[in-house]
Amino acid sequence: MAVDSIGRVANPNAGLNQAAVGLEDFLDIFLAQLNFQDPLEPVDNREFIAQLAQFSALELANRTSDNVEGLLEVNSVDQAVGLLGREVNIRGDNGLVVAEVIAIRLQGSQPVLSVRTAEEQILDGISPAQVSVIR
Repeated sequence: MAVDSIGRVANPNAGLNQAAVGLEDFLDIFLAQLNFQDPLEPVDNREFIAQLAQFSALELANRTSDNVEGLLEVNSVDQAVGLLGREVNIRGDNGLVVAEVIAIRLQGSQPVLSVRTAEEQILDGISPAQVSVIR
């Protein structure tokens, strides 16, 4: 059974960019709102509580996103380690090359493979995304 690609998305920044509102930004907005409200008709407490709840939900979503990102990195390394000693096809400019994965190293947080071809040639710097497992 062949696996088309292993590893992370080539460009992790290709997703939607969201404007991050931090705690300091929220507090600045919150204090400005308090300073400029009409003292004769102050904002209802329920509205402030709703804003705090929205900010809490935003912080939770940001932390969840960071945790998922970390899990994806661990998963890609785990999958790359599973390739050690396996025979793989490598997609390159010259078509498919059959090789055996002999080593893995991390370049930043990304796994990089070293392989040995049938002709005993060592290829280094292979991305797991270029590899499909033969056996």
